[in-house]
Amino acid sequence: MLGALLAAAVVIFVAVPFLRAGETPAPEEPAQDALAAAEERDRVLAELKELEFDHRTGKITDEDYRALVQPLRRRAASTLANGRSLPDETAEPTLEQRFSESSAPSSRRDR
Repeated sequence: MLGALLAAAVVIFVAVPFLRAGETPAPEEPAQDALAAAEERDRVLAELKELEFDHRTGKITDEDYRALVQPLRRRAASTLANGRSLPDETAEPTLEQRFSESSAPSSRRDR
């Protein structure tokens, strides 16, 4: 008798997760939206960084750089403005902070 009760308890214990598998969990919209916004922000900032690198290395002319950078900066600013409601753990330095850090004169002198 005790063996049958133990077997029934094990069967129920194992079957419960499978029975609950039919229930779909409620979608986490805010987390998904925050993730999408963070990914878009990262993508735009990476494009800006790559464009600046290409310009500095001479792959892109000054004229092409000016034509490409303005729309990309507007897109980055829009993305950052839309992402102000992101949780603090995804917060990164603002676009202005990144540009001021990257454009600050270095203490090293090129000869």
